[in-house]
Amino acid sequence: MPPSATSAFVILAPQGRKQTLEYAWINAAAGCSPTLVFLHEGLGSVALWRDFPKRLCARLGWRGLVYSRRGYGASSPRPHDEPLPRHYLRREAVEVLPALLAALGVARPWLIGHSDGGTIALLAAALLSPHRDAASCSGIVTLAPHYYVEDVCLEGIRRAAAAFERGDLRARLARHHQDVDGVFHGWRDVWLDPAYRDWSIEAELCRITCPALAIQGDADEYATLEQINGIKRQAPQTKLCVLPQCGHSPHLQLPEPTLDAIEAFIRAQDQNPASVKLL
Repeated sequence: MPPSATSAFVILAPQGRKQTLEYAWINAAAGCSPTLVFLHEGLGSVALWRDFPKRLCARLGWRGLVYSRRGYGASSPRPHDEPLPRHYLRREAVEVLPALLAALGVARPWLIGHSDGGTIALLAAALLSPHRDAASCSGIVTLAPHYYVEDVCLEGIRRAAAAFERGDLRARLARHHQDVDGVFHGWRDVWLDPAYRDWSIEAELCRITCPALAIQGDADEYATLEQINGIKRQAPQTKLCVLPQCGHSPHLQLPEPTLDAIEAFIRAQDQNPASVKLL
């Protein structure tokens, strides 16, 4: 898969694991403004965010950073004999993300994460100390995140696996990934491993102290609303936004309400909240 026309590459070696990551700046001219860092889902990449990052950055007048994790998009593929580890989301949050932000000179970003990326944002907010780590976040927005494994999630992954093997999902994803089989099988194999059934980051959520917004569709095919309700129980400052008749990708399925909710939430950190349905 060719990289995006706007992509660049950075070589990192967190914990001795060398990797080349694809990334792209958005609204780079706003270099002195805060930075939004976009964290993609389990099958995502720079390109699969489409124009959502650009639209959000334009609304706020901020710059943005989008990147593809190792194995995704045009980033370096993962060796086929190296499965994704059980702790891959934690590794991304506390090893790779800080290394990337340090290499690109980004400090105290806002993290915008979808699905797996939303979980990475939660873990970064919980585990990176704002008093010690420049990569600690100023705030987070999570779109359809997961903090534990639900049966509905596993059922959704099994449906996706059938579509990948027998439908057109593989062909659609192959346009955006250098190693589409590695991307899909790595993601599927972790989540459907019986040993992963008890995975949870509930214990970490109470350590989140930064502003947080959790957005989810009420027709999410991979999760129930317990995912965001549970986050709020553990991190009470979290604001919730439930989008009606919306599935697992609010930023693509209902972009305008999603943009409205995020813009209102971020601006409310410095002024009175805008009129938006945040619970």
